[in-house]
Amino acid sequence: MKWDQEIDATGLLCPLPVLKARKRLSGMAQGAVLRLIATDPAAVIDVPHFCAEAGHDLISTAEEGAAQIYLIRRR
Repeated sequence: MKWDQEIDATGLLCPLPVLKARKRLSGMAQGAVLRLIATDPAAVIDVPHFCAEAGHDLISTAEEGAAQIYLIRRR
């Protein structure tokens, strides 16, 4: 899938990946897609929770090596 912007949050621990995603999404157009790359073990809980609370769509999650990849559509 195509995305509009990307954040590489590898090596960052909770809550930084979600905080960076929140800030970036706030400046993106509605319907735009953010690709977030994270290695924080807590991200598997934090990112879906953030999306649900903020009203964004978590389109997909995947793993690439030690990293988790999240595609988030801004609402």
